[in-house]
Amino acid sequence: MEIWKFYDVTHRDHVVCNPTSVARLDELVMLLDLPRRPRILDLGSGKGEFLLRVAERYGGAQGTGVRAVAVDASPYVVAQFREAAGARVPLAEIEVLEQDGAAYRPDPASFDLASCIGASFIFGGLDGTLDALAAAVRPGGQVLVGEPFWRHEPEEDYLAWSGMSRELCGTHAGNVAAGEARGLVPLLAFVSTDEEWDRYETLQWRAAARFAAAHPEDPDVPELVDRVARARHEYLTWGRDTLGWALYLFGVPARRSAAGTGA
Repeated sequence: MEIWKFYDVTHRDHVVCNPTSVARLDELVMLLDLPRRPRILDLGSGKGEFLLRVAERYGGAQGTGVRAVAVDASPYVVAQFREAAGARVPLAEIEVLEQDGAAYRPDPASFDLASCIGASFIFGGLDGTLDALAAAVRPGGQVLVGEPFWRHEPEEDYLAWSGMSRELCGTHAGNVAAGEARGLVPLLAFVSTDEEWDRYETLQWRAAARFAAAHPEDPDVPELVDRVARARHEYLTWGRDTLGWALYLFGVPARRSAAGTGA
């Protein structure tokens, strides 16, 4: 089953395509410290809910004055994002690009905020993602990432079943430290609750079951059902207690020392 079709089916009922509630996302948007007419970069933007809510808050009912670039490789979410932007913030200047986020080359220090929520694989992990985002942000701007972390050391059976590597992610403290090591200033770290995780995971079960019932003739249905069943077993057996998720907001210092530690 083509990967973007799989994610389109399993995330059809999601407003936010990660273990973050709408209420938590709204709180984050409210706490952002952006200037008038902010310029924003969102890599791995998904359906664009984060950027749309930023545009609604900072650009008024129609998004006036918000300028943004959003990049995602999935044709499904790009189409949904473009449609939603036209309906919700028609006056926002949002360019939605269908391409690999790593292929986008922003002008250095040209954005007020750069984000990558749940797509650090684009740059080979958190370190590469922080480097790319920080380089795109002006002094005094902000960097936002959404990243998993190990709540505790993962069991070998969990890694073997899932095919994940121990190096998939670090700890919660390690994620914050990764930003500090680059001279970024930790501003917020919102850790998702079990309830947020449950909603994110179980909405996928429901979406897959509904798609399978409505499209029994689709040749991808057997693989869809099997993959979701395996993911359900993985989550309930190990993942719910082992894998965490958080949104990390960092500030880019107004001045950076030669060593990149900020000053």
